[in-house]
Amino acid sequence: MADITVRPMTAADADAVLAVYQAGLDAGDASFETTAPTWAAFDAAKLAAHRLVAVGADGTVLGWVAVAPTSSRAVYAGVVEHSVYVDPVAQGRGVGRLLLDALIASTEAAGIWTVQSGVFPENAASLALHRRAGFRVIGTRVRIGRHHGRWRDVVLLERRSAVID
Repeated sequence: MADITVRPMTAADADAVLAVYQAGLDAGDASFETTAPTWAAFDAAKLAAHRLVAVGADGTVLGWVAVAPTSSRAVYAGVVEHSVYVDPVAQGRGVGRLLLDALIASTEAAGIWTVQSGVFPENAASLALHRRAGFRVIGTRVRIGRHHGRWRDVVLLERRSAVID
């Protein structure tokens, strides 16, 4: 993993980030979404301070992680929902873990105490990645939404900071 670096995401990464996003969506078990948003929509939805990319030695974007607020209520200011996507050619190389570790450092430094995510139960690799990064399963939201014409469950995961009390 010495050839992989995690750095802040910039607008110059837009095409690569959205391509990795679309590849994840095309695989079928990443999200209820089926089409990656425009960069403008992505940019508006994600908190700028916690958007990171993993890049190879040649500068190629191998994956990304970003967060969105879960609520506009002040009491939930320290709770975010994250997304993490790894290019299929880079999967199994530790990219997801590097991204989650960097995200956790970034969010904790900003006083965010809970990072959560929803993962399809069929996405075993993502569930294992999250468990290794310290996330716990809160529960399963049964038949929470339709995806490609069928009801899907979502496993709700969270990581509560051990350093923010």
